[in-house]
Amino acid sequence: MSTLHFGSALLPSGWADDVQVEVTDGAITKVAAGVAPTAQDERHKLAIPGIASLHSHAFQRGMAGLAETRGNTADTFWTWRETMYRFALEMTPEDTEAVATLLYVEMLERGYTRVGEFHYLHHDRDGAPYANPAEMAARIAQAAEIAGIGLTLLPSFYAHSSFGGAPPHAAQRRFICSIDQFARLTDAARVAVRALPGANVGVAPHSLRAVTPDELAAVVLLAEGGPVHIHAAEQIREVEECVAWSGRRPVEWLLEHAAPDRRWCLIHATHMTATETLALAGSGAVAGLCPVTEGSLGDGIFPAREYLGAGGRFGVGTDSNVLVGLADELRQLEYGQRLKHHERNVLSGGPGVSTGRALFDAALAGGGQALAQPAVGLQPGARADIVTLDTMHPSLAGRRGDTVLDGWIFAAGADAVACVWAGGKKVVEDGRHRLRKQARDTFNATVTRLVA
Repeated sequence: MSTLHFGSALLPSGWADDVQVEVTDGAITKVAAGVAPTAQDERHKLAIPGIASLHSHAFQRGMAGLAETRGNTADTFWTWRETMYRFALEMTPEDTEAVATLLYVEMLERGYTRVGEFHYLHHDRDGAPYANPAEMAARIAQAAEIAGIGLTLLPSFYAHSSFGGAPPHAAQRRFICSIDQFARLTDAARVAVRALPGANVGVAPHSLRAVTPDELAAVVLLAEGGPVHIHAAEQIREVEECVAWSGRRPVEWLLEHAAPDRRWCLIHATHMTATETLALAGSGAVAGLCPVTEGSLGDGIFPAREYLGAGGRFGVGTDSNVLVGLADELRQLEYGQRLKHHERNVLSGGPGVSTGRALFDAALAGGGQALAQPAVGLQPGARADIVTLDTMHPSLAGRRGDTVLDGWIFAAGADAVACVWAGGKKVVEDGRHRLRKQARDTFNATVTRLVA
């Protein structure tokens, strides 16, 4: 057992002073407020819970910034995807581990303590399965173990290039599985994460473009009660093609035919009608929002005000990992709404409510639900995922309570995180992960070769 003492901490009941937290075997076993520090306590000024990035494609961290030159036609998600395919086709298992390790180090340094890895880079470069069908997934698990981040591994089923079971493209060959192959891969993924404390496995039918209705039903069964994640309605073209195929929009089709519930997370769900928005909010599913990537790819702006007004739940993810930061995702989410509605503090939820606090609380709860965590936050029974902020940072100095969150999210940038514990292990101190240099050196050597 170890004990931590915080001058101030954000508990499920709100901010409290003089908080002592006991940690045993990676979990919080006791929280007491109004307690003087003891000689055995490790002392810090201010603590908040760690939050999950509920949606990540780790390998894409290696191509960040490589698709920013305009081509001969209008640049869109679909042209960006061609760059992504070319990059994915070159990566070895060792490359994937090196890129994912640095990514997870960066996530921890920026306040994330768990990742939902939506993993679809499965096979060898010629498309043939590895001897271990979860070879690439095992590299993701190894990277998570090295960095110390909590892992929810979401093997992705990908079988088709477009709606109606269209044959896959050659550039998608590393992603493609039959149902039987995917069942073996998922079983092997469970073996790969078995040694990781607190790790779990769900499934991720990639999108309605990539699965048929029968395949979707079969993949959901393979979740064995765990989380189910799916991309939906990210792009207008996707919506149009889904309507042409089925007569329904993607979210509309899922609500009618797949009955998403609390186990489900619909990634993006950007383009919804008012009826879809209300129905998704009422389903109990989580909307997995990735505002930085959605902005990078020109996807559009999620109807967050309407969705949250109807009681919808959301979490945030880093998706393409073009920029990694919890504060960045929450800030981009709110700023997108400000640009759309020509107002400020759109997502605060009401007069006198801190926008930073409202966003933080919602993302904490939604991320925990989407990754099937039994408890989140600084409370007994939760994994000991704890972040301290630098109260001497110029954008945090003199703040207390919710104004600290506002300062961090809207003014501080990436350097306000001081220390991070993930599963009770201190992995970041003074803003630096213990393996930052090693992870960077290996990543740099890997990516230098890949982009040559």
